[in-house]
Amino acid sequence: MIERPTPMDTQASPAFESLLRTVAEMDTPHGFKAELIRGKIIVSPFSKLRYSRRTRLLREQLQAHVPEGQFADTSPFLFRFPAAERGYGPHLYVADEAAFEEDALHADAAALSLVGEFTSVSTRDADWNEKLDVYGSLVPVYLVIDMQDSEITCFWDPSPHGYRSRTTVSSGKPLQIPEPFGFSLDTTGF
Repeated sequence: MIERPTPMDTQASPAFESLLRTVAEMDTPHGFKAELIRGKIIVSPFSKLRYSRRTRLLREQLQAHVPEGQFADTSPFLFRFPAAERGYGPHLYVADEAAFEEDALHADAAALSLVGEFTSVSTRDADWNEKLDVYGSLVPVYLVIDMQDSEITCFWDPSPHGYRSRTTVSSGKPLQIPEPFGFSLDTTGF
């Protein structure tokens, strides 16, 4: 696994565990996903069709640079962040394959090496604020593809106080993705 900061308190509260169980037991309507945002279960629709090509383009480019033992995917899994008492289902992620050998319903967020979120009018605030704070303490690389402003921001170097580094480019410009990926992302078509 990639060296990264780890939360000091990884023990989840009973209330958080209860919310995770509730999400697992929910009969979420087809085309919707449930996440734990701001301590509440939020049900939102999957991305619109126009997001599909962009997500695929990102995944295909990332896949060629994924560290050994990891994979890039878009499957709708919930990753649990016990220290923050949050559970997110990112649009795209790169994670350690071993994390998916568990007999669990939710993946451990410590397995993540990259998360990509495509903003929408309804999720933009959470992607730029709450998720940025939570991912910024643990996930090595966070990509925010801002569909409203046609920009892509790469955050990296997580710390207990959030990401220490960031770069933003307009869609269509190359974006350097830091190690452990180490490549220039072609954002043409984003």
